[in-house]
Amino acid sequence: MRKFQRITMDPAVMGGKPCIRGMRITVGMIVEELGAGRSKEDLLKDFAYLEESDIYEALGFAAQLAQGHEVLLANA
Repeated sequence: MRKFQRITMDPAVMGGKPCIRGMRITVGMIVEELGAGRSKEDLLKDFAYLEESDIYEALGFAAQLAQGHEVLLANA
């Protein structure tokens, strides 16, 4: 089972939604933006503190959930 190193869930940040490295950027926001046609380059430009690995991990996390698989977070 894959362990996600960059995804965090904290009730005090964005209501406990899965976020990137404790920041106020949710996995859902990244997936939604990419699904709307924005490129990873667009996201990296708009959010200077976001890293390419964050985007790929968000996609992997979302894919695991969509497949109905259990996900493990590194900080859990």
